[in-house]
Amino acid sequence: MSRILLIGGHGKVALLLEPLLVAAGHHVTAVVRNPAHEAEVAATGATPLVADIERFDLDQLTSLESGNDVVIWSAGAGGGSAERTYEVDRDAAIRSIDAAVAARVPRYLMVSYFGARPDHGVDPADSFYAYAEAKAAADAHLRESPLDWTILAPSALTLDAPTGRIDVDADTSLSVARADVAAVVAASVDEPATSRRTVRFNTGDVPIAEALHGLAGARA
Repeated sequence: MSRILLIGGHGKVALLLEPLLVAAGHHVTAVVRNPAHEAEVAATGATPLVADIERFDLDQLTSLESGNDVVIWSAGAGGGSAERTYEVDRDAAIRSIDAAVAARVPRYLMVSYFGARPDHGVDPADSFYAYAEAKAAADAHLRESPLDWTILAPSALTLDAPTGRIDVDADTSLSVARADVAAVVAASVDEPATSRRTVRFNTGDVPIAEALHGLAGARA
């Protein structure tokens, strides 16, 4: 199985994702910024690694990612200042992509959001604008890279119980449980149909594995 580096290892989705990846047989190293979060991450079966990716330069990130088969970006500034949002969600994310290329990591999965695109339509006066701009830039950089990439773009996240079913054909963002997002990320690691594809999804009626595998016959 794969050696996976999960950046943003203490996020709500990441903590649900880690045990799924471990159960699938992967070796998971989960990057956290706060040493106080190590125990909670370790309880999932992942190996915690304390590193401040916001401050790491390209060489440091390349060293961090080296030796892994997959990098999963699930980090974020979590709101707050626009400046820090750009530093984490755009700049650090882009450096991590460049580091994956430099370290020859073949596979990269980006956890984004349903509306992320250059024409996101968010008003510059809206507090969400910096995040929308940052994610659009990071996603675009990943699409232009030579990596085997997948961008996973869930709709509004909820704490609902998982359904195990999604809709990958919707044009409108609705909602999806965080646990289902974690399951989608885990299933995408080894699903060829998600390669070099942006997967936007809501809660739906199709089992996750079937929905993702069915992308093979759809237009990228």
